[in-house]
Parts: sequence; structure tokens; C-alpha cells
Amino acid sequence: MQKRNIEMNPSTTTTLEPESQTNLLCFLVATVAASYSLTSEWRVDHVVESCRIWLARNRVTLPWLERVALGQLALQIARRDLRAAGITVRQSNVQSMFTNEMGINTASTLVQRISAVCEAALRERPAA
Repeated sequence: MQKRNIEMNPSTTTTLEPESQTNLLCFLVATVAASYSLTSEWRVDHVVESCRIWLARNRVTLPWLERVALGQLALQIARRDLRAAGITVRQSNVQSMFTNEMGINTASTLVQRISAVCEAALRERPAA
């Protein structure tokens, strides 16, 4: 097994602005909810990969601990908070939630409702 040397450069990490944080969380929640509607499994690996994709697409780096915290929050929202808000992601909804480039479709009413839940969850989250 080859050992990789990863050098941490503090200047490459950032804290997301609230709007970007909401967008990332919404993307993660939509991804995990869509994945669950298609597979009936809560897939943590989909959350991790979706986070990597969003960060790369938006040319942002985020400390690993913040990525983990957002991933856990996304799973919590998808598992519990969407249902409490009366939001159900069905297989028939999945395609309309994403663009052809697999970005989040902000024109989707379902995505807008998910985003509102995410924004509320971030407001209620204790400060780091």
C-alpha cells in the first residue's frame, strides 16, 4: 500500500458564506433523499461523494470536520426533518430535482421546500 503525504495548507480552507452553506446542504439533502427513494438505503458514501462534487464544482475547500458535520446534518434532515415538514421525495421527483449537469434544480418547488428546511436547520445549529 502506497502512503500518500497530504500537506495541509491553511490558506486553502474556507468557511462558507450562509447562502453557500445552505446551497451545499440542500444539494446533500436532495442527493441523499433521492438516493433513498431509489434504493431504500441511507447511503453515507453518497453524501461524502456529493460533498466532494459540490465543493469541486464550486472551487471551494472546506475543513474535513465541517464536511462531516454538514454530512451528518444532511442525513438527519433527509431522514427526519423532511417528513416532519411534510416533504416526501418519490422516485418520480428525482429527475426534476437535478439539472442535466447534476446540479440542484432551484426552479423545482420540491428543491425550494428542501432548501427552506436546510436554511432553518442551519440557523438553529449551534455556532462552532
